[in-house]
Amino acid sequence: MKQPIQLTFRNVPESLALKQLILEEAEDLETFCDRITHCRVVVESPHQKHQKGNLYHVAIHLTVPGKTLVVTRNPDAHYSHKDCYLAIREAFHEIRRQLQDFIRIQREPVKMIY
Repeated sequence: MKQPIQLTFRNVPESLALKQLILEEAEDLETFCDRITHCRVVVESPHQKHQKGNLYHVAIHLTVPGKTLVVTRNPDAHYSHKDCYLAIREAFHEIRRQLQDFIRIQREPVKMIY
């Protein structure tokens, strides 16, 4: 990565373990694409007053030449996570899939029309 990863924690205690997980997942992305120019990760817990625990929201903005890939995991019914680590892993899994799709499309040969 040409620039360091930008990490933001909102209403989530910043821990060394969370930072390490995010850095490891980001390094794994570089095995698929070495042209990543910018990566921003936001981990937040928007609501602090749930009776059943906090839900976590993870957003990843990844910039490669020609495209910006975005994943947001909002704490709604489908993507509700009480475990911050699981929310981070799933968000990186989704951005990895998007990155692989983008690379596959870039590598396809251009069809010539005569």
